[in-house]
Amino acid sequence: MTLVVTGGAGYVGSVCAQHLLDAGQDVVVVDDLSTGHRDAVPEGARLVVGDVAEVADEVLGAGGVDGVIHCAARSLVGESAVEPAKYWHGNVVTTVRLLDALRRHRVPRLVFSSTAATYGEPESSPITEDAPTRPTNTYGATKLAVDHAIGTYAAASDGEFRAVSLRYFNVAGAHAGTGPALGERHTVETHLIPLVLQVALGRRDEIAIFGDDWPTADGTCVRDYIHVDDLAEAHLLALDLLAGGEVPDGGHLVCNLGNGTGFSVLEVIEACRRVTGHPIPARVAPRRTGDPGVLVASAARARDELGWKPTHTDLDGIVADAWAFARTRVD
Repeated sequence: MTLVVTGGAGYVGSVCAQHLLDAGQDVVVVDDLSTGHRDAVPEGARLVVGDVAEVADEVLGAGGVDGVIHCAARSLVGESAVEPAKYWHGNVVTTVRLLDALRRHRVPRLVFSSTAATYGEPESSPITEDAPTRPTNTYGATKLAVDHAIGTYAAASDGEFRAVSLRYFNVAGAHAGTGPALGERHTVETHLIPLVLQVALGRRDEIAIFGDDWPTADGTCVRDYIHVDDLAEAHLLALDLLAGGEVPDGGHLVCNLGNGTGFSVLEVIEACRRVTGHPIPARVAPRRTGDPGVLVASAARARDELGWKPTHTDLDGIVADAWAFARTRVD
């Protein structure tokens, strides 16, 4: 198949593109390089530089495109609170324009990079896809709006357009295959594991722990970490499901992606200390508004519908892959 990966110069998109290439697919990456990196686009993929909304007709109108993995998005929670227009336009308006282009050019398949932020502060754990969706920030609200939009486009297509939304929990680790290693290289880093590893690399003095009085075993927040290679494999399985044509829920399936196991902030820091051999100083800071105490996924639907099962579930192994990548980077 010929597949388009939007945001394919970013963390998740580049690893998805590499997995597609390894599976023998033709890959076109669309990325405006505002947060992605040209050298992260895997060898063998064709890069089209531009905003997704602006180049969708050019790329899809060329013909022969069998599906799209849509990873391009604005994704900084804090920024979304102070610059909401950037997120409503960048995530929602852009995706609607992409959906219109998919319909015009009769591209039948879409896999969308959604997020656990659509659930907000959950009432129970592990979180299933039937849990209430009450996002607590603009980023999560825009992703939920896109999920709804995709569902309506699929329902109105009379089976000609099918989609899967994958709601990621905490993505971590790095891909180390035949080509260059692919990992997290965010200009503004907000994810715990790379932030802790920055301490080990001497790029920050300590790591902040936002609250040690949560109702958890050690008092720190618990999150579900999924290896980026497992995540990419779920995208390929979603494409396989869409190619088969049997998609439940009116042609738009929503699946959570996580290990189903939570690790606390202290457990992550200890894993980083073991892997790096660095003491990694930490200090307790006040809780952040809107932080849930526990976010753990139920991935039963992904297992049942996609045949997906994560294989990189060991926390030290996830950290070790991220550490190996981090030591190779100066950016």
